[in-house]
Amino acid sequence: MKRFIPSLPLSLAVFLLWLLLVSEISAGGLLLAAALAIALPLMASTLQPPRAHFGPMVVVLRLAATVAVDIVVSNIEVARRILGPQSALAPAFIWVPLDIKSAHGITALASIITLTPGTVSAELAQDQRHLLVHCFNLDDADEAIARIKARYEAPLMEIFR
Repeated sequence: MKRFIPSLPLSLAVFLLWLLLVSEISAGGLLLAAALAIALPLMASTLQPPRAHFGPMVVVLRLAATVAVDIVVSNIEVARRILGPQSALAPAFIWVPLDIKSAHGITALASIITLTPGTVSAELAQDQRHLLVHCFNLDDADEAIARIKARYEAPLMEIFR
């Protein structure tokens, strides 16, 4: 029944609204209202994005703790760099290759990177296999990529299977 009528409240609303719009109750009007009440929610259900399914809650909590610590440490590092000599800064863009395939996971990764001071997610490649990240200060691109993949992407791959 759930597949035939994906949303009973929506079907009832369509049925009643159609009857109100035509302002008369007839056999044809009831039949058309019933057909619309079934067809419109079915068509609308195809527009809904896929729902995220979370993995183990312990991984979610561990990732949240990691992100919280990284935000505090990055705040201190960015403040130290801003107050230091400008010549010591080395801003750069890096492309981070992505192993994660879930759209929800990629969104979470881009958000985490942007939440962490000193880094900003700038662009997702059209094929969704690389994420462009701007780093406020970049000493070693390979190390930064490895850090993002190990600290954020790996747990997100467990969470969003």
